[in-house]
Amino acid sequence: MDRSAHTMNALFEQLGMPGDDSYIDQFIRTHTLFSQDVKLSEATFWTDSQANFIKECLETDSDWCEVVDDLNTRLHS
Repeated sequence: MDRSAHTMNALFEQLGMPGDDSYIDQFIRTHTLFSQDVKLSEATFWTDSQANFIKECLETDSDWCEVVDDLNTRLHS
């Protein structure tokens, strides 16, 4: 089992997107979730597989959970 600490860059790569800081910053600026009622995994900008990965991470409290929580916070800010 991989016990290494996951980063935001690695999460984006895991989701099939570029993992560089400038891409992540631009993604967060253009995909801000303005309502706390919208769950991260239910945001319309994810593909089905990306949404399922995020949902599974949160439901199972996986080792990705901390960085997914960070992304959730940043997108809801």
